[in-house]
Amino acid sequence: MAAVAKNAIGSDNHFIHRQPAPCDQETEDDVRGLAELLSKLNPLAKEFIPSSHSAASIKSGGRLFADAPIFIASADYFKNSNGNGSRDSSSDGSSNNQQFNRRRKNGYGQARRRMNDRARRAEREESIRRTVYVSDIDQNVTEEHLAELFSTCGQVVDCRICGDPHSILRFAFIEFSNEEGGRAALNLGGTMLGFYPVRVLPSKTAILPVNPKFLPQSNDEREMVVRTVYCTNIDKKVTQTEVKQFFEQVCGGQVSRLRLLGDNVHLTRIAFVEFVMAESAILALSCSGMVLGSLPIRVSPSKTPVRPRIPRAALQ
Repeated sequence: MAAVAKNAIGSDNHFIHRQPAPCDQETEDDVRGLAELLSKLNPLAKEFIPSSHSAASIKSGGRLFADAPIFIASADYFKNSNGNGSRDSSSDGSSNNQQFNRRRKNGYGQARRRMNDRARRAEREESIRRTVYVSDIDQNVTEEHLAELFSTCGQVVDCRICGDPHSILRFAFIEFSNEEGGRAALNLGGTMLGFYPVRVLPSKTAILPVNPKFLPQSNDEREMVVRTVYCTNIDKKVTQTEVKQFFEQVCGGQVSRLRLLGDNVHLTRIAFVEFVMAESAILALSCSGMVLGSLPIRVSPSKTPVRPRIPRAALQ
């Protein structure tokens, strides 16, 4: 039994310390040769540098970080010509990344524009909630009379009377400083103003602001505005002389100054007509709907005076 056990131990020891087979020896030699071959390779060789970083490697003196997840240029790459590291550190220098950065900047710009659009839209909606629409206004009622009536509801920010081409009556928009004034103004519906009871409804639009530089700047210009009307939807074939003759014949008053404006974009023109007497301007408001040329005109009180033209020589 002892002999058998000794033979078994000897056989196990022989199994553990057996010599490698010829095929195993060849594999080890191949691995050793491959390792020796790889050790002779230059990691900075051109073959190891991605094409997207070739320009960067030239700028950085060829110094690359071989242990990085991808080959990126050294810190010199992230410095501009002034030596400031202003380049985005997330950039890998590739054209794709530059396009991504441009898209990202454009995205920021679009986001800002969307925010500005939302802010303007919210401001306009808030302005609409503070505005009421008033109709059936007597043609002899001025904006001052209308603002005085509605000032009992709250502070009036703006009042704009417009001509109705389909009626001898007119309509207006009145904006208050807060929504409470707009809600209180709805209770004035049916109030007699002149010879007609006015109708008051919530407005669906906001009052378009007037450029402040066009508004009257002095007492003289404010007096000029009282004598001035704003006329729209004028046929382009109508001349300035014909506009003047039309208002003088209909209103029976003399026109002291007239400005006819138009361009190549709009199909009609506008005019500012200033009369010698304020009563003539009030009568001119009843001309809304009358045909001048081939189109019915619309007449409203003017917000701006007709300023005299400045000679070019004076501007130079």
